[in-house]
Amino acid sequence: MTERAKLLWVYGASALFLAANAYLFLHDKYWGLAVPFALLLLILYIFSLDNVLLLITFLTPLAVNLKDAEFGIGISLPSEPLMFGVLLLFVLKLLHERFYDHKIMQHPVTIAIIINLVWIFITCFTSEIPIVSIKFMVARLWFVVPFYFAGILLFTDLKNVKKFQWLYVIPLVLVILYTLYNHSTYDFDKPHSNMVMKPFYNDHTAYGAIIALFLPVFTGFAFARQFKRSYRLIALFVLALLVTGIIFSYSRAAWISVAASILVFLLIRFKIRFYWLVLTLMVGIGLFFMFRYQFLDKLEKNKQDSSTDFVEHVQSISNISSDASNLERINRWAAAIRLFKEKPIFGWGPGTYQFVYAPYQRSKEKTIISTNYGDMGNAHSEYIGPMSESGILGMLTFLGVVITVIITALRVHRRAKSSEIRLLSLLIMLGLITYYVHGFMNNFLDTDKASVPFWGFTAIIVALDLYHSGKQEELTS
Repeated sequence: MTERAKLLWVYGASALFLAANAYLFLHDKYWGLAVPFALLLLILYIFSLDNVLLLITFLTPLAVNLKDAEFGIGISLPSEPLMFGVLLLFVLKLLHERFYDHKIMQHPVTIAIIINLVWIFITCFTSEIPIVSIKFMVARLWFVVPFYFAGILLFTDLKNVKKFQWLYVIPLVLVILYTLYNHSTYDFDKPHSNMVMKPFYNDHTAYGAIIALFLPVFTGFAFARQFKRSYRLIALFVLALLVTGIIFSYSRAAWISVAASILVFLLIRFKIRFYWLVLTLMVGIGLFFMFRYQFLDKLEKNKQDSSTDFVEHVQSISNISSDASNLERINRWAAAIRLFKEKPIFGWGPGTYQFVYAPYQRSKEKTIISTNYGDMGNAHSEYIGPMSESGILGMLTFLGVVITVIITALRVHRRAKSSEIRLLSLLIMLGLITYYVHGFMNNFLDTDKASVPFWGFTAIIVALDLYHSGKQEELTS
């Protein structure tokens, strides 16, 4: 085709686009403006899937959830439809090329994830509400396939590891600034901390959990001498905003998870032997059972409710006698355990807890924020929740993922030839530790906000293990 012919095509297409939009404008229709962006996105899907993943990463903190009131099923826009597109394209590409790196498929973390997914799929067939479970399964796939299976391929290029962190955190910082501004109009009081981050996050616990995930990473970026001074100063500014955000989130679970990651860091830093850790844990468990009545009596005497005062708010963590938030969490766990006891093998179906738990509450355990309709969320645990929804194997297979990721991260940290790879594996693992601990008190892996960094971090650990730990690679600033 000659240059003249190409120009004619370009001018002709442009004229047609302008004429079509002029017609649509006259009829008060504006969707034609989205056509160029849709075409650009289609080109990215076909020729540059890596950039699509990075685009989704950037958009996720800013995504807004739309929920169907009748079925309680929601979708996060624009991130989840984009993830679904990646899922379809990735599967079609695998079917066409019939190739995927066998090292990834044979990795222990991949095997653990596949076992977990297979069991979730099986329990969809035994679900009390199949349509909810199928939606849950599909949503889990559009989280895991793009950000774990495709994510590992993305992170074979080490530069993308840092791009992923920054592309998620930059919009997260914008959300933090938005939240702090809203919160300032209420004098940063505790009661309003649960809603000032809307519509970007549903409540302060999800908001705090995501900030906690990135705190270890940007602490490392800010203070590790492997990076240039200018880079560390920028990271320090971001870290200050993250710390401010998590403080004023008033999320006690997030604070506990950060404290746990610091403890793990100290254990690794001072090379505490594993058997000492196990021995200490066993002694602690033994002391708890020996003095459990005195311990519970002490907790029941704690009447400090959650408060704007930070000291009092920390004290309220152990209040199991009057703090509504703590008591409601215990109520949800108790209901989940009763559901598990009734169906211990297959559970009630993935994603069904919030629709079936209401009758399994006991009146003496209900709180002022309990509901007889069971329409106020999930089981508040990444471990107990799957146990009630997918039986004992639902919990054990998820624990298998957690354990294999930690073992892999520790192996990379110990064996990596590059100091930068050792640092990065440590920071990513500590970020995941915050979520693993937070998962005892809440569960957010059915949301894009948590799943993108969770599965992305998991993919980074595996990519470091398979493609980078044996090389002398340097992270550039």
